[in-house]
Amino acid sequence: MTAHQTSPAWGVILDSINEGVFTVDLDWRITAFNRAAERITGVPRDQAAGKSCHDIFHANICEKDCALRQTFETGRSMVNATAYIINNQGHRVPVRLSAAVLRDENGRVIGGVETFQDLREIEELQKQLESRYTFEDIIGRSPEMMRLFELLPQIADSDSTVLIEGPSGTGKELFARALHNLSPRRKQPFIPVNCAALPDSLLESELFGYRAGAFTDARKDKAGRFALADGGTIFLDEIGDISPALQVRLLRVLQERIIEPLGATKPRPVDVRVVAATNKDLAELVQGDRFREDLYYRIRVIHLILPDLKHRREDIPLLVEHLVAKFNRRQGKNIAGLSPESMARLMEHDFPGNVRELENIIEQAFVLCRSGIIELHHLPPELRPASGQHAEAFGPMNLKTMEKHFIAETLRYYNGNRKRTARALGIDASTLWRKIKSLRIDSPPTDGRARRR
Repeated sequence: MTAHQTSPAWGVILDSINEGVFTVDLDWRITAFNRAAERITGVPRDQAAGKSCHDIFHANICEKDCALRQTFETGRSMVNATAYIINNQGHRVPVRLSAAVLRDENGRVIGGVETFQDLREIEELQKQLESRYTFEDIIGRSPEMMRLFELLPQIADSDSTVLIEGPSGTGKELFARALHNLSPRRKQPFIPVNCAALPDSLLESELFGYRAGAFTDARKDKAGRFALADGGTIFLDEIGDISPALQVRLLRVLQERIIEPLGATKPRPVDVRVVAATNKDLAELVQGDRFREDLYYRIRVIHLILPDLKHRREDIPLLVEHLVAKFNRRQGKNIAGLSPESMARLMEHDFPGNVRELENIIEQAFVLCRSGIIELHHLPPELRPASGQHAEAFGPMNLKTMEKHFIAETLRYYNGNRKRTARALGIDASTLWRKIKSLRIDSPPTDGRARRR
């Protein structure tokens, strides 16, 4: 360790840093411990000095993935690894850390230095954001999603049939489950049926059931999905794929609320709420005589249209946070998140597969990224920069565009009311005004306030 590192002035500098900093010698004994390290661990520096760093931090990576050990072995610095330590009160503290070797004037390694940032406040803010922008496992903060969140409880209170339209991967079943979970039927069954997964003959018996002897191999009665959903909700996914013959049978169920299993001699009543979904334009199918008009209006009593992900890009960072936390729990990893360049690349992608595609991208990145931050090279090949293109080209412009779009959409949602917009964004009204000016955002025609007479 060089002379300037042990000087009083150096100690003052270390104590002025908000991140915890400690140094060790080649025997892993702590030789320096700054004030932030005391605060985060709860251990006074005089008690930490001379102790093994493992005895002070009890970190989950000490045994196998120690950042300092990897730095000593490779000679390369480690940046933005994530872990958690146990403080002197026995509490788990999430941290982001970096490590590097220390050398003397002759270049010989004499120890290591590690910095660590307390992530408890960030983790708590993420939890607050997730609770604020999560609705029955549906993630979103865009104006389109917030409008849907406002509608769902009102729709759930009714027994009306609902048609949910939206591209594949937008979460239609999540919305159907939310409607059921918010409804008076929540304690009764929720029965999903994928109408596109079965041929017509099998789908009919799956929906309505059959009696023993109705056909060869029908040795005993089988209850259909409508009977299983009695008192609850049946979710008919991909309803645009059912045949004209089955459309007739389904129309009768909706009109008369009765079902007739194959081979039965008389129908039986059912009390079921129907929620249907499709990724097709049913109105267009009706125009082309491929879907019955009377059935269309029977299922389209309440109509919800889910936006695709490219039209709610401001939801991507929130979805990424949610997915990173999900895969950390599932795979036992400690990935901190995405680098700014990776996030910017996702922000400019059109996501033809919508949220499902985003989930697949993050899951693949988890396979390739062992710890720390998901970088561009962890993303699928089609999302990486072209050969010779600098990664930085994706960053600032796209993040700035994202911020501009998000502020403009929120302003539009609140009809130009800057006070309510600032509150929704979690910033001061003066900060919002500066951003409107610097980003050259066109405000809506009205400013959201009543005009003076």
